[in-house]
Amino acid sequence: MHERYWQAIVTNDAAYDGTFYYAVMTTGIFCRPSCKSRVPKRENVRIFVNRQAAISEKYRPCKRCRPDGIRLPDEEWVMLMKTHIEEKFAEPLTLMVLAEHFYASVYHLQRTFKRVMGVTPLTYLQQIRIESAKRLLQETDHAVNAIGSQVGIPNAAHFATLFQKKTGLTPTEFRQHRSV
Repeated sequence: MHERYWQAIVTNDAAYDGTFYYAVMTTGIFCRPSCKSRVPKRENVRIFVNRQAAISEKYRPCKRCRPDGIRLPDEEWVMLMKTHIEEKFAEPLTLMVLAEHFYASVYHLQRTFKRVMGVTPLTYLQQIRIESAKRLLQETDHAVNAIGSQVGIPNAAHFATLFQKKTGLTPTEFRQHRSV
């Protein structure tokens, strides 16, 4: 077993969900890497690239993490949030706005989103905004501050600082670098 698979199992890393499944030989159950069940002994773990392979080896899906493809209610809810963020990223979205839209407390929304997605809603929103800004910088010749406003960051200084933090380049440097 690769060390990265074992670390994903031990840390319940949701980023590996869908990339592999692990089965525990002593229980006959297979799980997603993010499953919160007790960490099995390493020597009892088998890795499968897909759930069909685990099922064909007579392993049963875990009732806790549902690796058989049936989404948990929290996952369905977070997918709705993710879609909402992707559609409304240019609007002034805050945790409070998301919490009101999805009828939850800020704390519960943030904690559930991070557990399912591996990042906070704010981090995900920033990723979407920066990716959109990168696309606009490459495909248009709009002013940098106008692009910042288009992606939901109207403060030009904040946009430039965030862009540089996420990409390592200022928006102007990114545009020049890409046009060369």
